[in-house]
Parts: sequence; structure tokens; C-alpha cells
Amino acid sequence: MEKHRIGYRHVSEAKANSNVSCGGISTVIDVRRQSLVKFDAPLCETVVDTPKPQGAEVLVRIERCGLCHSDLHIQDGYADLGGGKRLDTTRGMTLPFTLGHEIAGVVDEVGPDAPKDIIGKKKAVFPWIGCGKCRDCLAGDENLCARNRFLGVSIDGGFATHVLVPDAKYLLDYDPVPVDTTLMCSGITAYGALKRLVDRSRQRNLLLIGLGGVGMMGLSLAQAMFKQPITVADLNPAARESALKNGAAVAYDPSEPDVIKRILKETDGGFDGVVDFAGNDKSMGFAVSTVARGGKIVVSGLMGGNFSLPMVQWIYKRMTIEGFMTGTLEEAKELMALARAGKVKPTPMQERPMGETQKWIDELRAGHVVGRIMLTN
Repeated sequence: MEKHRIGYRHVSEAKANSNVSCGGISTVIDVRRQSLVKFDAPLCETVVDTPKPQGAEVLVRIERCGLCHSDLHIQDGYADLGGGKRLDTTRGMTLPFTLGHEIAGVVDEVGPDAPKDIIGKKKAVFPWIGCGKCRDCLAGDENLCARNRFLGVSIDGGFATHVLVPDAKYLLDYDPVPVDTTLMCSGITAYGALKRLVDRSRQRNLLLIGLGGVGMMGLSLAQAMFKQPITVADLNPAARESALKNGAAVAYDPSEPDVIKRILKETDGGFDGVVDFAGNDKSMGFAVSTVARGGKIVVSGLMGGNFSLPMVQWIYKRMTIEGFMTGTLEEAKELMALARAGKVKPTPMQERPMGETQKWIDELRAGHVVGRIMLTN
């Protein structure tokens, strides 16, 4: 990746510059960010003054930030809805903007209204921060807030050396749990999706579709949350092999001839619970074809596209389909408690330098990544 650099003395000055382009030499050596300066274009390295925490704000020195498929949608400026339609993901953001929402690091500085005893402590950052005033926020569902302050989505995030967090209450202790448990997108999304299948009266078996970062985290968590053997499905042979080594009982290739017929025979009618961690038309078609009568499908993947289902098939099969993404602060705490209890197995993960962010975005986009990429400072 070509290295681009922009120097800014203040974030406000950078945001005010609508004609940003990569280039120039900076003498500022404070906060370095891998920033989006133009949609559907490579990230640039930008440099800004270290922000001073105000009120209850907390400045976190970033040690690691996970790379997520949703970062690709934000970089593109849209998500594919299928049929030539697109969902705008710019959300009115002003460039340059810093992506990255799976953040873990050390508290460097706090505002006057934040607790002082957290300075120097390792923390995972819950990024799904709401306005704090709407009905969703007041109900504890900040991840549903329409006027949100999501880190790396609505406000500057974790592809940087530091990040400013609005309040210390969004920091979670994670030392010494596995670092992949701190991923507040793949971890909490996988946990929340699986949680929606727990304690169902009909739950003989479970299928996980898609073995990217979220899917592999889902495999680890499913073994802690369910007594049944876990079945997986993915087009990538390396991903299936990795899943079998990490606890999956059976791994299917959805592209195999007659695989649906074989699954229905081997499972006595299909799966009572299915989680689609891919989220495209083909993965959903596979989910609907393999779910048992009275079964439930939870969809959390964001690969995009359009899926159609005959209403009669939906009704006759008595299936339930639920969409799910991210989770609440309370669910994040539940996930960390599960990890501290030693019930979460480490998942396949690669650590790569933060300066190579664009390179690994390209690798993820090309489908060359098994497990999760952790960008490190």
C-alpha cells in the first residue's frame, strides 16, 4: 500500500477542509490515524494533536483494533441492497474520518468528571454509544439509537494511536481474558445472535453459516452456550478445516451437489437453530433450505444483496427469521463474564501493524482472511 500522510494541527481544522487530498509532510507527531479522506478510496495516514478529555471523557491509548467487514461498507460509502440498490453508509460524516470499532487499549488520561483510578488500566471499549436520551437509550438499547455516537461509525474510531471515548462507563475490564473476546463487534454480535437461540424448546442442533471473524467467534461461543454439537458451513475449505480443528463437529460445503438433501437426511429434517454470519442471498437461501420446521434463523452477516422467500414456504415451515447486529452494553458485560469464567476458547487471529490497515482491508475484501485481523500499535 502506498503510504499517504496528512498533517493537521486540530481535528476541527481537518474537518473544515473539504478539499482534502493525500500528500504533504507533517511535523506533528501526536495522534496518528489511518483515515478515510475520500469514499471508495484507500485510507491515508493523518496526524492530529492529542485531544484533551473534557467532562466524563476518557483518552485511550490503543493497543489493538479489530478489522471488521462493516469497515469495508463505510469505506465504500454504501452497502449493497441487491437489485442495483444501495444503502448510504456515510451518515453525513465529515472527512477525514477514522474507522475502527473493535478497540482495546490503556487509559492514558481522563476528564475532570471521570474516575482517576482507571488511568493506566487495560480496557476494552464498548463502541455502540447512543445519545443517552431517546427511548432506545433509556431502555438500555443504545445500539439501536438513531442519533448515535458509534465509535468508528459516527465519530472517530480505533484505526489510530489514541481514541477519545465519551464516558468511562463504556470501558470494560478485560485483562487477563483472551484478547479476541474484547472485540465489541465480532464478539458481541456472535454472542447476541446465539443468545437469541438459547432456551428454545426446539433446539436439537445448531448450524453456523459463514466462518469469517464473527463466525469463528460464534463457533467458540456456541460451544460454551449450547450442549449440542455445532455444525458449520462455508465455501472456503481452509475455513472449514480451521473450524473442525476448533471444535466444530461437522463442516459442510454449501456448493456441493445434493448437499441440502444430504443435510436433511443426516439431521432428520434440518436444523432447529441457524445463525447466518455471512448475510447474502446465497447464505440465506442455504439457511432457509436447511432450517427445520418450527426452526429459527438469526441473520447477522452484512455481505449484502437481496433475498426473497415465498410466503407460503415461510408459513408452512413455521420458521422464524430475526435480524441482529452488535449488542447492548449489558450483553458486552455478559460476554466478558463468560470469558473470565474460562468458557471462551481463543479463535484464529492474526496480529498485523496498524500502518498496514489498508493492505489488510484489501485482503479481507478479497476473501483471503481466515478468522480475525487485529491491527496493533
